[in-house]
Amino acid sequence: MPDWLEVALRTLSAVVVLFVLTKILGKRQISQLSLFEYITGITIGSIAAYVSLELRESWLLGVIALVVWAGVSLLMEFLTIKSKTWRDWIEGKGTVLIKDGRVMDDNLKKSRLTVDELLEQLRKKDVFLLADVEFAVIESSGELNVLLKRENQPITPKHLGIKVAPEPEPATVIIDGNVMDEPLATRGFNRRWLHTELEKIGVTADNVFVAQVDGFGQLYVDTYDDKWQVPMPQEKELLFAQLKKSEADLELFALACERDEAKQMYGDCAGLIQSVLEQVRPLLSR
Repeated sequence: MPDWLEVALRTLSAVVVLFVLTKILGKRQISQLSLFEYITGITIGSIAAYVSLELRESWLLGVIALVVWAGVSLLMEFLTIKSKTWRDWIEGKGTVLIKDGRVMDDNLKKSRLTVDELLEQLRKKDVFLLADVEFAVIESSGELNVLLKRENQPITPKHLGIKVAPEPEPATVIIDGNVMDEPLATRGFNRRWLHTELEKIGVTADNVFVAQVDGFGQLYVDTYDDKWQVPMPQEKELLFAQLKKSEADLELFALACERDEAKQMYGDCAGLIQSVLEQVRPLLSR
């Protein structure tokens, strides 16, 4: 067999074995790999390259080495799941760098970080002043997580006592001009509804690069033509405004009526609409 053909066959075999082993070992991101997993990845890659190019050695021995390394890695993962002590030893633990607004000098030295590197990591978290930080810890992956002091934390609807409706997952219904039927059906819609919505904004599915439907049934479209300004959905805003107008009209009718019965009726209706508005406000005023 020619050398080039043997190298090609060995490489294809190594790719298949690596793919299978990678699927078995899982799919953590590079930044989430432990030290042992990082070493395992480098070693398995080196063995695969050796299997592909070393024609004088049996490829079966290389596959055995790959399987052994993968087996050891699986065993390590099992032990880290079952034992916290083993997990701390293999993956390491987070180190507190800032506590109660004070930099922990000893922990900073143990992490082999300088003050400049700490400030750089803080700037990546949009923090430019040490005095704004209540607590900061560097994880075993090397990522810095920061807790700002309460007065420096962003204001959320919860801080203001505002109830906000949950945000359902959006569904992508058009990709590269192709309609995705399954996401449409998941949201309870069909192609007829989709084409009707597209007609409202004057585009066809063929001209749509990507389109999504949010959890409230509103369609968001991005076309191939970047100069084309697609109008944003206004159904919720229009409905909210219409309800507010109806409430105001009923209150006006109540004031204009001379008969007590009619005044009471219009006032009760206005109160009902106000009650409905309080219930749907988190959904319509997003």
